[in-house]
Amino acid sequence: MKKTYWLIVFLVLFAGTLFAQISANSDAWVSVESANLKSSTWFFASNNGIVRYGNQVRVLQVSGNWAQVQTQATPRLTGWISTNNLVTRRITGTGSGVTASETAQAGRGFNRDVENAYRANSTLNYGDVDRMEMLEIGEQELLGFLRDGRLTTGESR
Repeated sequence: MKKTYWLIVFLVLFAGTLFAQISANSDAWVSVESANLKSSTWFFASNNGIVRYGNQVRVLQVSGNWAQVQTQATPRLTGWISTNNLVTRRITGTGSGVTASETAQAGRGFNRDVENAYRANSTLNYGDVDRMEMLEIGEQELLGFLRDGRLTTGESR
């Protein structure tokens, strides 16, 4: 019993080292197709700029699930981004003609085989999903929806 307990403790600690966390004064790379750099950690804060898949950033500070970053390409461009959109390992291109969107999806465990397996199920209507993915709802429209419905807008400004 003791051996099992210590083995589990060791495995948990070891696994924790495999998943590096975003921390201040370190480099990170954008792991989504594109993301807005916000002026604060509020979801509806104004946008300072955009970063794209594979862009390297310097993490200046971390606050909860947000990181304030400075872009390497344009050091005067800084802003806040969700830590979910960053990874601590350099992203390298495959050179195989794969798009940034496809690479980002693959990084999340979604690939052509998975998509084909889901599409093979004839009872599922993926046309509706495809149309929903093409919808673009602006932040102001979303904010208006939240206000009209008297819903909270999340974090305070």
